[in-house]
Amino acid sequence: MDDIDRAILAVLERDGRISNADLAEAVGLSPSPCLRRVRRLEDDGIITGYRAVIRPSAMDRGLRVIVGVRLSRHARDAVAAWESGVTRLPAVTACHHVTGSFDYLLQVDVKDLAAYERFHAEALAGLPELGAVTSFVVMKTLEP
Repeated sequence: MDDIDRAILAVLERDGRISNADLAEAVGLSPSPCLRRVRRLEDDGIITGYRAVIRPSAMDRGLRVIVGVRLSRHARDAVAAWESGVTRLPAVTACHHVTGSFDYLLQVDVKDLAAYERFHAEALAGLPELGAVTSFVVMKTLEP
């Protein structure tokens, strides 16, 4: 990957819907070589997809909670069972295996506090190997 590839990625990261002609102009290429580079980046798995970023409240998910989870056991089978279960929960919009005080940090998007309470009591508590949960209600998100 060279500086032009990195420039293409930077532009696409900001605007995945940019036209190839505008992308080519932004990175100083003509359209054909620019398109070839984008396709190569896709084929090589560097660009893994394109998506729409949707305001959570438009999808009736106006409350975001960051959830720190500690597992009760760390044996491979226990971790695999927990990961399999948590990734099936629709309210979990991101799951990160982390170091530090928690084993996992989850991003949970739900309608409101009552919906989070149901999620916590029914979905999350029903997962295998759940040890401890700490919830952080997001009050505001700052965009860089």
